[in-house]
Amino acid sequence: MNKKVVIIGGGFGGLATAVALKNAKTDITLIDKTNHHLFQPLLYQVAVGALAPADVAVPLRTIFRKQKNIHILLNEVVYVDKNKRIVYLRSKDEIPFDYLVIATGTQPTYFNHPEWEAFAPGLKTIRDAMDIREKVLTAYEIADCVEDPNERRQLLTFVVVGAGPTGVELAGSLAEIGRKTLLKDFKNLKHEKLTVYLVDGGERVLSSFDPSLSERAKEDLEELGVEVILNTRIFDAGEGHVLIGDQKISTANIIWAAGNQSTPLMKTLDTELDRMGRAVVNADCSLPNYPNIFVIGDTAHFKNGSDVLPGLAPVATQQGNYVAKIIADDLNPEWRKPFQYFDKGTMATIGRAKAIAQIGKIKLGGFMAWAMWALIHVVLLIHFRNRIRVMVEWIWFYLTFQPSARIMYWNKTKKETNRN
Repeated sequence: MNKKVVIIGGGFGGLATAVALKNAKTDITLIDKTNHHLFQPLLYQVAVGALAPADVAVPLRTIFRKQKNIHILLNEVVYVDKNKRIVYLRSKDEIPFDYLVIATGTQPTYFNHPEWEAFAPGLKTIRDAMDIREKVLTAYEIADCVEDPNERRQLLTFVVVGAGPTGVELAGSLAEIGRKTLLKDFKNLKHEKLTVYLVDGGERVLSSFDPSLSERAKEDLEELGVEVILNTRIFDAGEGHVLIGDQKISTANIIWAAGNQSTPLMKTLDTELDRMGRAVVNADCSLPNYPNIFVIGDTAHFKNGSDVLPGLAPVATQQGNYVAKIIADDLNPEWRKPFQYFDKGTMATIGRAKAIAQIGKIKLGGFMAWAMWALIHVVLLIHFRNRIRVMVEWIWFYLTFQPSARIMYWNKTKKETNRN
């Protein structure tokens, strides 16, 4: 009799698990709140108008069209009964399981200030990216119409909070596309000063990289016109302003990339969680005392020696493949070898032909690192059509500085202006 496998989440971890179980004697139910797999490393490019949503997302049903042992369910899991082996859905349905894989990812955390979310949106979903894009393009449109220099300056000031990969990539893109493309399209803004701040409470940007690469990234950002503010905390974010240390910045555009926490589902598991809400798992990625329930990817606290594995796509993918083998072979806990992560290196892009890469002891920067970053990200895209489309978009932007996905939908703003 086939084992019933429930996978919660269609991100990198959940996807890898499901694909690896293609030929196993299992009946898989994959549950996700959205109908698509999102290639999140490129989501920031949707936010700045360099790529379209369809370039970085593929419907789950398309991915698994030919896989016979899987059922896709558009729903949300609200509770897991570990002893009865049942997951409960928001629709009130109940799904039994023999094995459960939880790969729900993370969501932004505002460090006990949830009220900031209304003014400083995070970037985790396609909807987030489209909202940020709408906000950015609307700011330029309104700035082109207003005559008050203070209001115009506020509209053209962007504050990115958090200097991890997402924050660095966002800040670099906002500065580069703003100066090279957008300002040239608005005749009243050609001589206007565009200001992009990148703020972090740490000592350096991209702190997970070697200090020499962090310093190079900071220099690249500053060359693009980004004002990097380090060792400084955010004390307040509200309508039209952000308080950074004792400095109040007037801005209409705040983007949050400062931290993540696990999804609310983790709190219902009645298991040990770390300060980010991630479940502390065993060496085989299972929950303590529940060898049939696995937590993988961003939402797992997995000790790798003295360190905890970071929330990266390769970590989630490798854990998904590892867990799938345990399930396919129906291995008892005592027969399971501990999960070993193979670190293939990390990369971050700052702008056009600007990136850093760290692969073991090898450290790269500039065009070579950027070319490697671009090639690897294209290869990792799930759908062949997406690969071709993204490559064409990047080549076009590299040659012309004209990102092609800058169409905005009608967005009612607080101030509407008419031009004669």
